[in-house]
Amino acid sequence: MRKFKEFIIEKLILICGIASIFFVALIFLFLLKEGLAVFNIVSPFQFLFGKSWYPISEPPQLGILPLILGSFLVTLGAAIISIPIGVGCAIYIAEVAPLKIKEVLKAGIELLAAIPSVVLGFIGMVTLVPLVKNIFHLPTGLTALSGSIMLAFMAMPTIVSIAEDALYSVPKNYKEGSFALGATHWQTIYRVMLPAASSGILAAVMLGIGRVIG
Repeated sequence: MRKFKEFIIEKLILICGIASIFFVALIFLFLLKEGLAVFNIVSPFQFLFGKSWYPISEPPQLGILPLILGSFLVTLGAAIISIPIGVGCAIYIAEVAPLKIKEVLKAGIELLAAIPSVVLGFIGMVTLVPLVKNIFHLPTGLTALSGSIMLAFMAMPTIVSIAEDALYSVPKNYKEGSFALGATHWQTIYRVMLPAASSGILAAVMLGIGRVIG
């Protein structure tokens, strides 16, 4: 009976995995089918390298180069801000902070990660955008800097949470061995803990930047 239950559970997990892949493939095919019609109006070169986006003009101008470059610019800015701060916060929580502070910070970061993107965008529109406009004396605060700061704030909880888990999962004997050889706490962190957790930290950065791009 136990083997039968395990068999059923394994097959259910397999079905769920296949279904998720199938649904993603269907979404991709639907978007591809609906999107390819644009090439009846403009050529692929004009679509990728055009500088104007006026879909309701006659004839329609559908160039996405500014959209691509804008996305790249704010993603780069968000990465420059969020990766050093996020990894630094993860190191502090995992290796430096006292236990009581660690518990509070960990819970707070998990709550920040759960805030919907649209809420963060609204907060940025009503607070950060006017601030950037006034500080730099610009006609508008809707700049790449404003977008980069808000996107960095969006990515940091993900980076901190996953990177902290990666550092925490490093075997304790690595740290003990480093201390036994006479290394300081900081030397142990950047010469032992960070290299050992590098794959998990890289995954954290990729997931955080993936949320930024999205």
